[in-house]
Amino acid sequence: MKLALVTLAGAALLAAGVAQAQSAEDLLKKHNCTACHANDKKLVGPAYKDVANKYRSDPKAAAMLADKVKKGGSGTWGPVPMPPNANVPDADIKTMLTYVLGLK
Repeated sequence: MKLALVTLAGAALLAAGVAQAQSAEDLLKKHNCTACHANDKKLVGPAYKDVANKYRSDPKAAAMLADKVKKGGSGTWGPVPMPPNANVPDADIKTMLTYVLGLK
């Protein structure tokens, strides 16, 4: 009985993680992030995996990147500026950045 409960709990956590990843991917599309970014290759902007690798050990990265999403920026990844996205809700930014920074 305990094994069944542990197995069900593990499956539920896995399903929740997959649902969150799908939700983040949906948000990235909804907010047009995928027009300039992809998971594993540079488009106009850096690949999400490159962003994750660059900021993986920086505890302040999520806040800094959230600010960059809102205000835009340039120079970190080259000369092409990222436009501001002031209308993207903070909760969506948090979900998207959690996903991006979790990529390996």
